[in-house]
Amino acid sequence: MVTRTSVLCNQAHSPPLRGPFPMRTAWRSSVFWSLGLTAVASLAGCQAEIPKETASSDGPAVELGSASGDMGAAPAKDLKRIIILTNSASSFWDPCRAGIQDAATQLKLADAGLTAVMDVPDATPQGQLDKLRQYSSQSDVAAIGISPVDSANAAIVDELRKLQERGIPIVTIDSDLDRERFRDVRYAFLGTDNAAGGRALGKCAAALSPDGGAYVTFVGRTGAQNAIDRIAGFAEGAGDKFTSKDTMSDETDRTRARENVRNAIRNHPDLNTLVGIWSYNAPAIVDVVREQKVRDKFKVVVFDAEPLTIQAMKDGDVDVLVVQDPYAMGFQGVRMLAALVQKDEAVLNEMLPNHGQPDGDIFDTGLKVVVPDESSPIKADLFTGKVTHMTLSTFQEWLDKYGLTGS
Repeated sequence: MVTRTSVLCNQAHSPPLRGPFPMRTAWRSSVFWSLGLTAVASLAGCQAEIPKETASSDGPAVELGSASGDMGAAPAKDLKRIIILTNSASSFWDPCRAGIQDAATQLKLADAGLTAVMDVPDATPQGQLDKLRQYSSQSDVAAIGISPVDSANAAIVDELRKLQERGIPIVTIDSDLDRERFRDVRYAFLGTDNAAGGRALGKCAAALSPDGGAYVTFVGRTGAQNAIDRIAGFAEGAGDKFTSKDTMSDETDRTRARENVRNAIRNHPDLNTLVGIWSYNAPAIVDVVREQKVRDKFKVVVFDAEPLTIQAMKDGDVDVLVVQDPYAMGFQGVRMLAALVQKDEAVLNEMLPNHGQPDGDIFDTGLKVVVPDESSPIKADLFTGKVTHMTLSTFQEWLDKYGLTGS
């Protein structure tokens, strides 16, 4: 069972911090947010704790940690924004939003003249580019965390460089830029080791089908670095007995995501494994498998734990989840960006003690491998590193403990 730890949830060497941890319901519906998030009135100390482990339109961003928390409301006078720019409006980002809000509260951003914002583009490179260009013309932007839609998009990189030249700190969250070419454009990456996550999911597929087979991977955008790393990692983890038949992108179109699954099943009669790479791919796979009544023909192995996906596993329609921690991505992303703005070297050294060394700019938020029950052939000894193996019932207890409905 995962327990609480300090806000430095990923640094085992760091001393624990003390303080209350506010229970949050991370997966908020769009209706909730349209009604407005009330002001953060009672600020807990910045030494509060978070779980150890825990993706729209061009409308107004949600302001957090300012005098007004209403969606679309102007930030309090003279507060500068720490912006987390997502790659889509997926419900994967709901726990991240909660982490952003908790960081704003616990770190007392308003006292430092800061506020925290989640901004949501239209899930295209142009959508992110438009947002970045807006930030370039605004004087209240303090720092930016971005989940790049395309890891090698030259126009996005150019806009990030311009912001960086203005002295605005940049980090990547959930998905990185191309590290071979553009590592210098951001201070650090915070999120899942996506290659390790892909390898873990591949090992799960191999445990479920020891004789191997054929698989198709389903993803939103093939150019996103997290997609690139997960797909490559899956092939490595699954091993030589498995053959990739296709990688099918849907450009975050849910209807197209389901149609991709239908086409894969129709076009590849030897297919036996369906692989969901982005969070909403799992419900799309489940919908089509149920529709065609072919559950007995396929192993369903997926990333992330949207509420629909959790229910599908309860119903016997998903074999394994590799779960990320978007809450920690939001909390730790704001914490790192605030430290960069305030030049707090103590916090930065605690979070990234090896910064400047190979891969010392990566803050790993960890993974969970969730199986339906103990009868699963997927066992804990398959995994090493920052991977926690647990049954669905244990995972559900963890979610309930922290008021979450997904991760």
